[in-house]
Parts: sequence; C-alpha cells; structure tokens
Amino acid sequence: MVGNPRMKLLELKNISERYMELINPTSPEKVLTIGKILGLKEGSLVIDFGCGFGEPLALWAERFGISGIGVDIREHACDRAKKKMSERGVADRIKIVCAKGAEYQFEKQSFDVAVCMGASFIWGGYRPTIRGMKEAIHSRGKLVIGEPYWLKEPVPPEYARTEQAVHTEYELLQITREEGLDVEYVVRASHDDWDRYEADNWYGLIRWIEENPNHPERQEVIENLHKSQDEYFRYAREYFGWAMHVLNPISY
Repeated sequence: MVGNPRMKLLELKNISERYMELINPTSPEKVLTIGKILGLKEGSLVIDFGCGFGEPLALWAERFGISGIGVDIREHACDRAKKKMSERGVADRIKIVCAKGAEYQFEKQSFDVAVCMGASFIWGGYRPTIRGMKEAIHSRGKLVIGEPYWLKEPVPPEYARTEQAVHTEYELLQITREEGLDVEYVVRASHDDWDRYEADNWYGLIRWIEENPNHPERQEVIENLHKSQDEYFRYAREYFGWAMHVLNPISY
C-alpha cells in the first residue's frame, strides 16, 4: 500500500472488493429494474460516474443494448471494467475512462441518463451531485443516484458524527425538488442486500489477510476489517439505508 491516506483507502477497497462485481448493496435484478424504468433501449447513451467495475453498464448493455461511458478514479477498477466489457462482448459500446469524476470533461446535455451509484462523494454530497450530473443530460434525460440515508431517527450521536453527509430520505426528497427534479422511482436495498455487500467485503479482506502473513500493513487491514464489522453489527444494519433513485427533471 502507498503512503497517501486517500490512496490507502482506495487500495483497501481494491482488496475488500476483489470478489465482487456490484460494489453497492443491491442486486443485478434491481439494477435491471432501474434500466426498465428508465426506458433504456438500443441507442440509449449513459454515463456512469464512479462506475467501479462497470457492472450496471454491462448489465444494461447486455439487456437493453445501451452505449455509454464509465468513469472511475481507480486504475484497478478501470482495468477490471475494461476486461469485463471485452469478455461480455460490449467493449465496442461501453468506454471506460480512468479519471476523477468531477473533473471529467464530457459533452454537455448529450446523455439520456447520468448515473452515480454510491459515489456522491465525487462532488461532495447529494445536492452538488445533482448539479454536476444535470449538466450531462439533455432536456428529457434522467438521473440515477444510489445514495445512503438514515432508516430511522434518532441516530446514536457517536455514529451520526461519522456519517455527517448522510440525510434522511425526506431530506433527499426536498433537495431533489429544490434542484428542479422529481423522484420518479426508488429501488431500496434490503437487509439481505446489505448483508451480501458487507460480507463480500469482509471475505475479500480475510482472504488477503490469510494470503499475506508478513505484509508490513497486514495489521492495518485486520483493524479495518474489525472496524467495519463492529460498525455494521452495532449501528449500520439498524440505522443505515441505501436506495437507487430515478430523478426526472419534469417541467410543470
């Protein structure tokens, strides 16, 4: 692992997600449901900011025939995504770009759909994510944002302090309307989705710990594993939700 703290976080993600394809608490079936709601079809143009390993783009390309661009900051994720597109026969329609999502220069108002699944930190929060992504879609385009939210309140203060960017769902609704869009559809993560997502991360970390008994930063990976498990069992499973929101810039 390298010394930069931000890069260290990304390297930990590379380790924990090594056996995953969807790197959010959802399922292929739910991603395809979103595609159906969006009305994706052959020729639909989609851009996915923070695309990870590109699984939603691959699923939509296979099922609906879309074309698109996936943008991610991690070289490891981009390499995996490019390999996936080639193996699944959609590399001619899905381009993967390794870049910072908020800095990527795209043709404005040219996409049918702009997507950000669980990566609103790219712009620094939910509201600036809407503003950044709106520039990508044409007047009839739509946004898809996968975003965490508080399942219930009050949230224990010691946990709320670690997740200060998280809103309630009602707050997300109000922000969406204030930014000139409506929530057209919501597909939520279930407890099973969360359990799968968290457990897959732990599995990746534990396999790495077993395989690297003498690594100089092995203890840090162990501590990261235990911190993740402590947080999930103590707080997150009860208080933390996640959903994919389809946002429609309807003009009344």
